[in-house]
Amino acid sequence: MSQVAENIKHLRKLHGWTQGEFADKISIKRSLVGAYEEGRADPRLNNLQNMSKVFGVSVDSMISRDLTAKTLEQIRSTQKNTGGMKVLSITVDQEDNEFIDLIPQKASAGYLNGYADPQYLEELPKFQIPSLPKSGTYRAFEITGDSMLPIKPGTIVIGQYLDAISDIKDGRCYIILSKEEGVVYKRVFDYTHEHGQLFLVSDNKAYSPYKVDTSDVIEIWEAKAYLSMEIPEYADDDMSFEQLKNIVLELQQEVIKMKG
Repeated sequence: MSQVAENIKHLRKLHGWTQGEFADKISIKRSLVGAYEEGRADPRLNNLQNMSKVFGVSVDSMISRDLTAKTLEQIRSTQKNTGGMKVLSITVDQEDNEFIDLIPQKASAGYLNGYADPQYLEELPKFQIPSLPKSGTYRAFEITGDSMLPIKPGTIVIGQYLDAISDIKDGRCYIILSKEEGVVYKRVFDYTHEHGQLFLVSDNKAYSPYKVDTSDVIEIWEAKAYLSMEIPEYADDDMSFEQLKNIVLELQQEVIKMKG
């Protein structure tokens, strides 16, 4: 029997559910639960994700760790301590190079339900940036609101996927996907060991910091770059526009002399 089959059976029994009760919770037939637990069939990704939600255990733990000797409390405690995230769905081109999937503002609400669905991801806009290191997996999110000024609404922030909460570096900017908040872009401080929470802080001081339980966190993306349709205006307080124009004219005259 495969590891995932044994884990599914063990987790179901820990919750005290019959195969029929468990099947109803994840909207599949009871016979399919039996096939999963006996190793006669492998669960599809969407079914694994549904199991993860009802068990309160990450997909990664179910498919890669032996959970059969642990209690539910031990399993969840291990997840919090290691900060392990989950298996990530990605899209690739014909040469097997990963795309950067773009989650626009209008799609961000649906991302909470579709982030692990390959069909949902396939329908998203996608692009590639050759200069980004190929060692990472990236996703792009269109930012809403003004809580992170000077990053303005409509800016596209490109984030690199973090494999574990423990990889967070305090004070840096991250895109967080959580069960309660959906997609947010904030500065993050990790208080996992002290409180089992992340503290999220806005650059715009008009917004108060708040906390998110690490058990509610689904994905974390470290901000690596951003794309904006707004070109910043010249903002040097010590130099007027007229002074800047004069510098340009002097440079043009120097070029003319060099050609002469």
